[in-house]
Amino acid sequence: MPDWTWDESVLACDLVARTGWGSLRPNDPRVVELSDLLQRLPIHPLETRDEKFRNANGVARKTADLATIHPSYTGKPTRGGKVDRQVVDAFMTAPGEMADAANAIRAAVELSPELFHGEPPDLDLDLEGAAAHEGRILQRLHLIRERNPKLRAKKIAQSRKQRGRVSCEACEFDFEATYGNHGRDYIECHHATPLSHSGPTVTKLDNLVLLCSNCHRMIHRKTPWLSVAELHHLVAEHKDPAT
Repeated sequence: MPDWTWDESVLACDLVARTGWGSLRPNDPRVVELSDLLQRLPIHPLETRDEKFRNANGVARKTADLATIHPSYTGKPTRGGKVDRQVVDAFMTAPGEMADAANAIRAAVELSPELFHGEPPDLDLDLEGAAAHEGRILQRLHLIRERNPKLRAKKIAQSRKQRGRVSCEACEFDFEATYGNHGRDYIECHHATPLSHSGPTVTKLDNLVLLCSNCHRMIHRKTPWLSVAELHHLVAEHKDPAT
């Protein structure tokens, strides 16, 4: 049986949190509903699943693992793992943000299942921090949207029309100005609004930001993400006056 992932545990913990941090029984309609959703998540390959994969009994046991980790529980904890403890800690630290992330994961699976076939694109981004709060499902959906070649081409064309060039909107680095024709149109697209806040939505050009590789990594380095304005301020604040 595959181990529970962060996304799955977030969904289960959201249910536990909404019901007052108590474990639930297998015949609870909310457990049955969550079991159905977990079986539809495109995380675990079909060949790794058996007839008991994320069934109501297993989901109920997971709610007990999560509920007994909570500080208010006074009995003997069940055998929850590292991910369970991390998820419970995240819900205690940022309950609103984690509830939003759970809602967005559910909406992503319900509204955009076609985006989860095959492997996510490899953008070589440092998204470890973002993955903790956004979840792998949302990370995949986010990266697919950022990688969309048509949207990227339209955003670059918009930048040339409005700004006269294609440069980083945080630090102003211009690849073409530095590398000549070899750097023309080389830039990364950043989805400015995290999907845990927006949920699955139609991406508009105004929500895409052109960033150089360094600035893109800096924005994604920690959660909550920096806004482009905040990153721009950091760049200006630490800029060498001699340059």
